Amino acid sequence: MDLSFLGWIVVGLIAGALAKLILPGRQGGGWIITLILGVVGALLGGFIGSLIGVQGEGVFNLWTWVLAVGGSIIVLLIYGLITKNRGRTSA
Repeated sequence: MDLSFLGWIVVGLIAGALAKLILPGRQGGGWIITLILGVVGALLGGFIGSLIGVQGEGVFNLWTWVLAVGGSIIVLLIYGLITKNRGRTSA
């Protein structure tokens, strides 16, 4: 396995956990969902950063974390909208 791949997984897991802490309310999902949402959010944040001309360079760069957490918040909000009514029955 590539170390950069493992680095992105770690960044995604931490960014997803931070996004869950930042957003108010109760978000469902365990650590696997957090990992997936965090990695997708980190990729989204990196994409948005490249569009506006800001890029994180490496795991220990502040912009990497800002973009990853920001992207994870966006993905977590979308995930919350998709799963909001799941498990509820209408009377």
